[in-house]
Amino acid sequence: MPHEGSLLQAAVVFLLAAVLTVPLAKRLQLGAVLGYLFAGVIIGPSVLGLIGNPESVSHISELGVVLLLFIIGLELSPKRLWVMRKSVFGVGLAQVLLTGLVIGGVSLLAFDQPLNTAVVLGLGLALSSTAFGLQSLAERKELNLPHGRLAFAILLFQDIAAIPLIAMVPFLAGSDHNLSASEGLNHGLRVLGSIAIVVVGGRYLLRPVFRIVAKTKIQEVSTATALLVVIGTAWLMDQVGVSMALGAFLAGLLLADSEYRHELESQIEPFKGLLLGLFFMSVGMGANLSLLLSEPAIVLGLTLLLVCIKLPLLFLVGRLAGGLGRQSALRLGIVLAAGGEFAFVVFKIGSDQGLFDARLYDILVLTITLSMAMTPLLLLAIARWLKPKKVVIEVPDEYKDINTDSPRVVIAGMGRMGQIVARILRAQNVPFVALDTAVESIEFSRSFGNVPVFYGDPLRPEILRAAKVDQAEFFVIATDDPDTNIKTAELVRKLYPNMKIIARARNRQHVHRLIDVGAQAVRETFYSSLEMSRQTLLGLGLSQAQADARINRFKRHDEQVLAAQHLVYDDAAKVLQTAREARKELEQLFDADRREEELVKD
Repeated sequence: MPHEGSLLQAAVVFLLAAVLTVPLAKRLQLGAVLGYLFAGVIIGPSVLGLIGNPESVSHISELGVVLLLFIIGLELSPKRLWVMRKSVFGVGLAQVLLTGLVIGGVSLLAFDQPLNTAVVLGLGLALSSTAFGLQSLAERKELNLPHGRLAFAILLFQDIAAIPLIAMVPFLAGSDHNLSASEGLNHGLRVLGSIAIVVVGGRYLLRPVFRIVAKTKIQEVSTATALLVVIGTAWLMDQVGVSMALGAFLAGLLLADSEYRHELESQIEPFKGLLLGLFFMSVGMGANLSLLLSEPAIVLGLTLLLVCIKLPLLFLVGRLAGGLGRQSALRLGIVLAAGGEFAFVVFKIGSDQGLFDARLYDILVLTITLSMAMTPLLLLAIARWLKPKKVVIEVPDEYKDINTDSPRVVIAGMGRMGQIVARILRAQNVPFVALDTAVESIEFSRSFGNVPVFYGDPLRPEILRAAKVDQAEFFVIATDDPDTNIKTAELVRKLYPNMKIIARARNRQHVHRLIDVGAQAVRETFYSSLEMSRQTLLGLGLSQAQADARINRFKRHDEQVLAAQHLVYDDAAKVLQTAREARKELEQLFDADRREEELVKD
């Protein structure tokens, strides 16, 4: 960070960069992650130099990954994790070993790296970005799709696998700091003890604590407690040499079945979003762009090589081990083809232990960063390339052939409202014909007997003629799309000027527009809301007569207000003034009712 007194300045720089670049990236359909990366590059030492020490930022930003893993743990449960064991420990293990073997082999044979360096390179680059992958899947609402679920399982295993890999690096480097057998045993016992503390505390201590905090009903204390649990667990794990992210995941997993799960998630979510953004910015700031300018062929070539190795391997793993289809396996490969945040940690330790020189370390960091930047572009490209095929609806001929006698009523739309109208007309032996464009609705309606429901778009004049609208007395519009209702009413009024039209209305503005085309508008929630109010008043002790009087008075008053607003509904100021006057008038009417009841009691 810059020198003393500049913390506020740094915060302004980060927030301004995010506000400017992320919406632009979203607008260009590149995703928020690429926006954060680009923001980090701009404010980092390679371009504007507004933030001089990216490493100090990365320590804080790692909390974003910690909070992300905690929320992932909250959304799981031990039972669900057990169900996912084949995907996590089967497919995940296969991906890490296969990718590590291939990349390590390429490093050893093609780039003449020593065996220990090749092992670290292979396993480090086999890891993908948990934050990046899950964020990309969430933005595209693909987390619950087959490739999203498998990507989550693989990323979860990678986070677990990062712990022994980080511990292995000093041993592979042949460091003088290698632990003796007794020290290794002590370290292992400390790790097991810490995990035991988290497990026991999460199961027996945290719930009473949250119960006490919840009783205070002080929001900031609840937020502080949630942050204390996550950061405290991460800190404890970090002290014994375990991944902070895995510690947070374990804490979340233990609280997944807690009654406070949703409260915890809502408290942590805003911090997670901001700190994850900071994490991606710190990645962008750490990119050594001067190396990209001086040796573009090497950096870009290695980036393409990384993606071109991981993507086909992930495709194969998805197809063979994960049972995915071709498109899903390809999407899985693209999401996980980039390097990951744990690779930065692994390679930093490797650099400190002498496995890599400074130049190779900078190339690796830049390669991983560029591979991350490629991912949203590849996802955008595949989304355009693999556009979903238009589903051609097979409509049986008997649905298309509108054979009907002279109907008295024509119904457009056989959803919830249209079905009720049709049932009542059928019970009264009133001849009608109904039109819909959803085959499922037609099949459902016809399953109750010989109901005259046909496939047809009421916005097509030839369909209206085939339905013999000219012989009907009423045209009922019951579709659930306001624009379609208005267009249908306009067309029917134009073709059949004397037709009586009754149309479903979504809201008051919709009512006004339907009235303008000569339709009688029926608000879809108005009468059900009145009935709910009536039942509530009865439950509160009013008599049937009192409740009916209240409801009828409100109904008459609201209809009068609606009629008055129709004269000025295109003038917002006048509509607001009318509403205020109507509210005051309604209060006066209710006051008059109460006074009248008091007189009757006396």
